[in-house]
Amino acid sequence: MSIQKVLVLDANILIRACLGSRVLQLLKKYEESVSFYSPDVCFADAERHVSTIFERRGLPVSAAILVLEQLSRLVHPVTLTSYQEHEKTARKRIADRDSSDWPVVAAALFLRCPIWTEDQDFFGTGVATWTTNRVEEYLGDVQ
Repeated sequence: MSIQKVLVLDANILIRACLGSRVLQLLKKYEESVSFYSPDVCFADAERHVSTIFERRGLPVSAAILVLEQLSRLVHPVTLTSYQEHEKTARKRIADRDSSDWPVVAAALFLRCPIWTEDQDFFGTGVATWTTNRVEEYLGDVQ
């Protein structure tokens, strides 16, 4: 089966994949028919936040790192050199929200695809946005 869909994941989706099972299940279910991407900075953000969350909960950080390693096989990192040409447009679109999220918008513009996030800051940026409870509506017609 050829890949028909592409999605850019925000850091909060990578974090959710480490903390629960739903995101990881969806990634595995659709890995053959959907290309998942995330800006390289989102992986770094996810590692930092997940480590803190696991430490706070008294869970072994090594477990979080293992999930992030598994994610790196399901979700392709997008490097700054790939999406940098869209930085100005992305910063402009998300300026009134959270300007640090510009790489996600830029990656989505570069790949011409929607964003999977739980962050409402992406709504209204001109890029389609899906949340975990609705993303399967986007993914569902590829199987």
